[in-house]
Amino acid sequence: MTMHDPIPSPDKPSGTPSLIERASEMYDFRKSLNQAGPDLPPAEEPDTDAAKAPAPGMAPPVPPAAAASAAPMARPVAPVRPRSTSSLPVAVIDRDVLRERAFIVPDGPVTSISEEFRIVKRRLLASIRAEANAGLGAAAQRILICSAQPNEGKTYSAINLALSIATEQDHDVLLVDADFAKPSILSSLGIEGQRGLMDALADPDVAVEDCIIPTDIRGLSVLPAGRQTNTDSEYLASVRTRDVLARLTDGRPGRIVIFDSPPLLAASPAATLAQHVGHALMVVRADVTSERALRDALGLIAGCNQIQLLLNGTRFSPSGRSFGSYYGYGE
Repeated sequence: MTMHDPIPSPDKPSGTPSLIERASEMYDFRKSLNQAGPDLPPAEEPDTDAAKAPAPGMAPPVPPAAAASAAPMARPVAPVRPRSTSSLPVAVIDRDVLRERAFIVPDGPVTSISEEFRIVKRRLLASIRAEANAGLGAAAQRILICSAQPNEGKTYSAINLALSIATEQDHDVLLVDADFAKPSILSSLGIEGQRGLMDALADPDVAVEDCIIPTDIRGLSVLPAGRQTNTDSEYLASVRTRDVLARLTDGRPGRIVIFDSPPLLAASPAATLAQHVGHALMVVRADVTSERALRDALGLIAGCNQIQLLLNGTRFSPSGRSFGSYYGYGE
């Protein structure tokens, strides 16, 4: 990532431009939004030349051209997301809890938050397609949500992004709690779970698929953090991690895996996990995240193929946009 003008720390004199203004100049978010995402690869046409020979006494097969003119064209079949194979019961997520905690509510009204995360996911899904076409493999389907320091909104952003992607027709999403020291995904969603990712990494007899919790929100599953250990970075750096993470998307080309990681400058697992993902979304809290902290955090995940910033906690919109009001919901 090319760095340009520095972002001022919040402790600088009051006459200095705010983090929002400096971040906009530094990263040129308007230019990023105007960039067109890569086109989807064309669908393969069925082989119509491999016609079987007719059985004795049967009429010869109709030529392809004649068949096309005689019968109406079949409608394309929408892709079907695979059903969960987890043996765990389906967890029911209380929509009132989501609403009270300002999360996106499935099938709820269009709000400014839901529209903001629609923009975020569109950019990420375009990047995922590009990396998959470039041959990145299963890592292209993994997104690391991180921040420099605690309390900058990474878990809130990870949950909302997962809820937004779950509404896609061509994708399902697995939300992984990778903050092993202070897991909060399950409590934030109001669900319960025991074994999780760290159990599968530490114990070869634990299948990671058996730890995935399906939810009553179509397209959303959750993988808990699992056991707490003082050697979480060492387990993530082991050879077994690659095999365990590969099983999360094995046979599921449409699955997106989102990891909610610990803060980069507070714990080491996030930097280690960044080596296994194709995309990192750095949550930057407006007027809180300092320039030095942001630079240090970005340096720890510099090996990640794609790094993007998510500006969180803004109090105004320089462009005057008010998402949600167009649908009649003036949030």
